[in-house]
Amino acid sequence: MNSTRRDFVRSAFLAGAASIAAPVSAFAAGVTPKGQKRMKLSFRPYTLELKHVFTVSAMSRTTTPVVLTEIEYDGVVGYGEAAMPPYLGESQESAMAFLKRVDLSKYDNPYDLETILSDIDALAFHNTAAKAAVDIALHDLVGKLLGQPWYNIWGFDASKAPATTFTIGIDTADVVRVKTKEAGGFKILKVKLGKGNDKEMIETIRSVTDVPLTADPNQGWKDKFYALDMIHWLKEKGVQYVEQPMAKERFDDHAWLTERSPLPILADESCQRLSDIPKVKGAYSGIVIKLMKCTGMREAHKMLMMAKANNMKVLIGCMTETSCAISAASHLSPMCDWADLDGMLLIKNDLYKGTTVEEGKLVLSNRPGIGIEKR
Repeated sequence: MNSTRRDFVRSAFLAGAASIAAPVSAFAAGVTPKGQKRMKLSFRPYTLELKHVFTVSAMSRTTTPVVLTEIEYDGVVGYGEAAMPPYLGESQESAMAFLKRVDLSKYDNPYDLETILSDIDALAFHNTAAKAAVDIALHDLVGKLLGQPWYNIWGFDASKAPATTFTIGIDTADVVRVKTKEAGGFKILKVKLGKGNDKEMIETIRSVTDVPLTADPNQGWKDKFYALDMIHWLKEKGVQYVEQPMAKERFDDHAWLTERSPLPILADESCQRLSDIPKVKGAYSGIVIKLMKCTGMREAHKMLMMAKANNMKVLIGCMTETSCAISAASHLSPMCDWADLDGMLLIKNDLYKGTTVEEGKLVLSNRPGIGIEKR
């Protein structure tokens, strides 16, 4: 891309990021008559059961509360999901209270994604996972109405979906060895750090495998000099990048670290939504996009385009989620530098089938919408 073209793209996205909704709406306007049908939203709570205790720097848990959504329109159903690990500050109760306020019956054109989802976002300041549950279901519905998967609608090449990491949570050496052996088919592993046993975690994994690693201290490192020393050591151990080493408020320390780090430093908790990208540019090498943080596929697509326009790396990530939300996020993955979409592999009670992992690589479904079906 020449410099003139690059400057144009950058300025366009810095002005607010281009929306996919407009062309979809224009394309679909003549497909479904307005005023004859209405959308109906339904939802219910569900609890994900993890295969192992999941420990990060701040907490341990064995379950994740979620809320599952459905949007029905003219006999077609779109599926969505809100996954709520404790640090997001949402619960099944708060998500369902928000969803009760969402009235889709007043919209006569389901293809008008920008208007509908902007209105829903304006209902409350937070509730990003609950908003994502509507966003994902609406994208699934619209993709089904168009008869196309979202990677086709966005113009992405599904075959370029990257390998996904498999996450090894903080645990005893014996358990870490077991988890690492279970991940034998993966080409890259993500290691949770930040609880005081960082080198033990890495050395234990290295006693089992020599595949590339990524590191996620989850804001657990307190000192920038320790962080820099650790990153140099991690590079020697085959780590490719580091997510959110220190507390999200420490922008100056992250800028200092990014300037000196031999590895890319990615903003996770520091970059929740589209408006955060200008704030973290320069302090980090790239961003982590998660649907549950940014309200869903609509804003995630805008974040991806803005980050790319600003020459920032992008990791598409997830919480512990079913194949519903994971499949939704996977449609963005062909344009991302890395993927961490293993959430459905960490649970025992997935309700859906969609994006799969074959020899460590994401394989996107060719079914329309987000590409899932019920088990």
